[in-house]
Amino acid sequence: MKRKQSSNGFNTVTHIELSRRTAIHEAGHAVAIYFGNKQKQLPPVFFQIIINDCSYYADDNYPTKIEGGRLIHTLPISIEKTNGNLSAAQQHAYQQAFEADIINLLVGSLAEAHYVAHRDNELISPRLVPMNALHNYGGSSDLKIVDEYLQCFIVDKMQQEKKITELFWAAFEFINDGFHWSAITALADYILKNNKNIIDYEEVATVLNTHFLMAGKGTCY
Repeated sequence: MKRKQSSNGFNTVTHIELSRRTAIHEAGHAVAIYFGNKQKQLPPVFFQIIINDCSYYADDNYPTKIEGGRLIHTLPISIEKTNGNLSAAQQHAYQQAFEADIINLLVGSLAEAHYVAHRDNELISPRLVPMNALHNYGGSSDLKIVDEYLQCFIVDKMQQEKKITELFWAAFEFINDGFHWSAITALADYILKNNKNIIDYEEVATVLNTHFLMAGKGTCY
């Protein structure tokens, strides 16, 4: 999960603002993976946040990224052949993982869009920020992976559109939840305050579990 900075954004976004937006973006992914998967009772998936210098001229334009974090590590060549070797329960679990991974991929750029809208005192909704607009919020790389998921799992184009609309709205609802948003901003603050190149899973878990308890949520799911 990588935040891809659009080429026309380098001259209009300050270094500090780019760092903040990037931290929000990656924190969005991390919170969705950590809390979202738990809420769906999916198995834990380990990841780490890789932090590089937010240089405007970095060749790969990926100041930070989530390494790992996907339930489906390698997409199958043919989902039909894969399903033929799975039980009904295994197929259901695979479907859950497919949907969770897509939501977690979308949450990063949606979180960034949510941050920018609030910064500018603007409204935000799935209709005001359609999925194609996520390219403007570092989402190009993630959207490419989402498309690969859809092409692999759903053959019919109309069904692809129906499913991605459903999951896009689910991702928006996730970041629009007050607790989830406060967790995203808390983790983003931690990323910005700690001068580290790598924040591992255990460290992220500690930050988010602490935030969970401070929010009065009791035991973490």
